[in-house]
Amino acid sequence: MRLSPLTAGHRDAVLAFETANRAYFAASVPDRGDGFFAGYPARHAALLAMQAAGTDRFHLLVTDAGEIAGRFNLTSIAGGEAEVGYRVAEAFAGRGAATDGVRQLCELARSAYGLRRLRADTSPDNHASRAVLLRNDFTFLGESTVDGVPTHRFARNLTS
Repeated sequence: MRLSPLTAGHRDAVLAFETANRAYFAASVPDRGDGFFAGYPARHAALLAMQAAGTDRFHLLVTDAGEIAGRFNLTSIAGGEAEVGYRVAEAFAGRGAATDGVRQLCELARSAYGLRRLRADTSPDNHASRAVLLRNDFTFLGESTVDGVPTHRFARNLTS
């Protein structure tokens, strides 16, 4: 599988990926709501605009057969740092796709985007996501809250 930058041509495939995995994702993160799906074409255009501006970088983990296995993003890019976010399709969960996607994302962040540090949050009960981050050399920084919700903070230095 390879990580590919999001393009305009991915719009329908990403919507299909999100729709097919909606219930699976909602079991571990808040559901995006019906508006997300109904308005996805405009959302996709907005993502591409953010990417063009350099504030965010969106990627798809794609199989050799062209199936989307996951989404891997760098957001809030500023000062050589970015937030990492990802989601993997249910069909690829537990098969190393998340670990591989995050590994590829870290390499792109360093080599293609010149970033020096990455941050990530997980919910305290998302043990799989925590394991993915730890396998990719992220360090647990401690507990925090985001919008009033408990979270575990992680970071990875890309310069060493």
